Amino acid sequence: MTGQAENRTTEDAAAAAGGTGRDGAGAPAAGLPYFPEWPRVASAFAADPRVEERVEGILAQMTLEEKLGQMIQPELAELTLEDAREYKIGSALNGAGIWPGGNRHADVKEWVETVDAFWEAVEEGYADRPFRVPFMWATDAVHGHNNVYGATIFPHNIGLGAARDPGLVRRIGEATAREIAATGMDWTFAPTVATPRDRRWGRYYEGYSEDPEVVYAYAREMVSGLQGGTDGLATDAHVISTIKHWVADGATFEGVDRGTARCEEDVLRNIHAMGFISAIEAGAQAVMASFSGWSGPANYDHTPGRPVAYNHKICGSRYLLTDVLKGAMGFDGIVISDWDAHAEVAGCTVGDAGYAINAGLDVLMVAGREAWRSVWRNAREQVLSGVIPMERVDDAVRRVLRVKMRAGLWDKPRPRERSLAGEASVLGHHDHRALAREAVRKSLVLLKNAGGTLPLSPASRVLVAGSAADDIRKQAGGWTLSWQGNEVTLSDLPGATTLAAAVASVTGEDRCQVDPYLEHADPAAFDVAVVAIGEDAYAEMRGTIKPWGTLEYARLKQSYARDLATLRRLREAGVRVVTVMFTGRPLYVTEEINLSDAFVVAWLPGTEGVGITDVLFAGPDGAPAHDFQGRLTFSWPRRKRSMSVNRVPPHIPGYRVPAEELSPEGEHEPLFPYGFGLSLRDTGTAADPGELPLDQEPPPPPAPPVAGPLEVAGARAGGAYRLRIGGHNTWSREDISSDRPTETLVVRAEPVPGPGGTSAVSLRFMGYVAFVYAQDPEQRPRDLRGYREAGGRIAFDVRVVEAPDLPVYLGCHDDYPAQPGLDLAPSLRALPAGTWTTLEVPLADLERAGVDLRHVDVPFMLYTEGRTVLSIGEVRWLTD
Repeated sequence: MTGQAENRTTEDAAAAAGGTGRDGAGAPAAGLPYFPEWPRVASAFAADPRVEERVEGILAQMTLEEKLGQMIQPELAELTLEDAREYKIGSALNGAGIWPGGNRHADVKEWVETVDAFWEAVEEGYADRPFRVPFMWATDAVHGHNNVYGATIFPHNIGLGAARDPGLVRRIGEATAREIAATGMDWTFAPTVATPRDRRWGRYYEGYSEDPEVVYAYAREMVSGLQGGTDGLATDAHVISTIKHWVADGATFEGVDRGTARCEEDVLRNIHAMGFISAIEAGAQAVMASFSGWSGPANYDHTPGRPVAYNHKICGSRYLLTDVLKGAMGFDGIVISDWDAHAEVAGCTVGDAGYAINAGLDVLMVAGREAWRSVWRNAREQVLSGVIPMERVDDAVRRVLRVKMRAGLWDKPRPRERSLAGEASVLGHHDHRALAREAVRKSLVLLKNAGGTLPLSPASRVLVAGSAADDIRKQAGGWTLSWQGNEVTLSDLPGATTLAAAVASVTGEDRCQVDPYLEHADPAAFDVAVVAIGEDAYAEMRGTIKPWGTLEYARLKQSYARDLATLRRLREAGVRVVTVMFTGRPLYVTEEINLSDAFVVAWLPGTEGVGITDVLFAGPDGAPAHDFQGRLTFSWPRRKRSMSVNRVPPHIPGYRVPAEELSPEGEHEPLFPYGFGLSLRDTGTAADPGELPLDQEPPPPPAPPVAGPLEVAGARAGGAYRLRIGGHNTWSREDISSDRPTETLVVRAEPVPGPGGTSAVSLRFMGYVAFVYAQDPEQRPRDLRGYREAGGRIAFDVRVVEAPDLPVYLGCHDDYPAQPGLDLAPSLRALPAGTWTTLEVPLADLERAGVDLRHVDVPFMLYTEGRTVLSIGEVRWLTD
């Protein structure tokens, strides 16, 4: 399997990530090796006989129950101190948006106290044993210590990739590690080393580049920064790093989150695994397996003959987890699952991970309390019955113990006594904020600068407009103090500076006016308009563009269309326009570029808006204070459907564009190629491409006619749609049972009698992000515009038991919060409590709110982040 590739080295990766010219030729590929077979990777952490002897000594004394405790990783909201003590839990995590005591502003000492309490509980669990196994805490610190109040928020990976600076990434890793250590934690689930290939994917911004050269260079540097190398990992200033998500989650067909990659194994290895190879060489101690699948012929069913065949999910792939990662590549650290990801493997459930354990998972990240206890119980039974070999359990626990020893956990004091623990000054330290500001400056990519519009004079009268002008959520993106990042405010991010505030700090507030949609300002009164446009914050699942969608920014949301209207008005007014775009992926914005004198892609820069104005404005002497350094590490789309156009990787001999991708030549040739980026010195056609041709699409076909009502839920629906629960801590989605209660953290559903003897369901929303929806079992979208043309409306029977304390939205999609809805809370509050009523909502109102009725696979959805108790009966679409 490894062949001569075992002798290949993976050094000098930094050369592969150097800057590129404006012609997009890219950096030399000489530093990027090609692997004809899976390589044997020599980790910076060589096998240490003393460590192995200690590991075996402890392993030999452990009971089965103690071993299983090391293999379970519950979430803070679903774990008690008693649980940690009783099960001798090996590790725990805080999910995005989960904080000590539910307080999003929990300070560094509260975090330390929480982690320390669980550490102590586990120590008490081992009090009567002749050995101990230290507890460790994990978190998703993916762009800084982003779940903790007051932490430094760095640009997301997509921006860091554009900076083309591996040394910068290492320094960011070091700073992030210090802030994690200040909260008493030991382990981060970073970096993401995916190579995203389809712009519809909602996690696209988590990748450094569409091409492995940058990913390969950056992965090793971020791991080195976080872990501090072989000497630094055991110190108080560094943490265990996890590379994720093994493997090819950026290659799923049509960019579907948790979908299936169909690429050949050579592409899997030389595009999608390259970041893992360099990171393992740098000493990465953990690998997180992906939610997604791979349909390659080598991905076999390790237990054929079961009632349900293996569905190619990577969490169940013995080939990729054991044969390749652990075997051929020689990785000797921890292989951990993603959040409840084992439940998506055929034959597993959220409470039974046996098949996935046998495939090679060492630690199971299981959210719900009953779920993780069920995994523990089922695994124990399966070991005792011989379904899970004890050798497989020993391999898993051996790896956990090995990593804990390398991290010095037996020698470190309890979390509250460590050198950085509780030091509030470490979080958001001025040096870290300066580093984040530097990263913002270096990541900006200048696509257009007609007539030398930039840099701007600090004495300019500046109008700041656009939906993102003063919106920290658009600027910081997802995974910012919460999962989706869509509900944070400036009060949640101390010291954060929006672009509007940054501009005012340069010009002075008397020469700067903020008016996002030109509702008050007279554009003629200003020398220049800085228009900030960009995507709303989103994270996994919620940010994915549906297969039938396009990359056209102005069509993704109505609020984005208002940005285009703003640019048109400014052009009509004759004002110079500098557009700054916040985005997690390259999008079709050709008209927006045409309407701008200068166009800057700022990606998702985080909290340091001043890093943008550092480059937009000249210094006091009129000379540029900083130049643009960023270069595209993603091809910029020429057409609205240029979803999967990527640079041809020069290091792969005889490379052929996969069937799932589009060729970067001909119709889909990039508007701006990989490697493009202007500097302030560039003039002529490079800086002013002139009027770029627009991509015109044909109008949609007429709406299909409809006859009679569409039954969605209730007895008359006949099971055409299934009711489901989604939201925080239920990422795998759960079907609502028709004959028993369905318990989740976010919603409790229970069958109840409906009006007139019909069936209904009681829904108790618990105050978390939650959505209950009816979905086509095959997720087949239907064009339902005909109902709107026939005067249609959504009608549903509802009984209010406890009125909502926050908005409750009605939608026709499964894409909260990326897509719009209508707030029903005022109507629900006005209803008499405990009485069944039929609410009717005109489809025209939903369409005006931005709901797309051309592709509906979810004809009914309620979502809220608040608390309410509602009973929902028959749901149907009616016509006049």
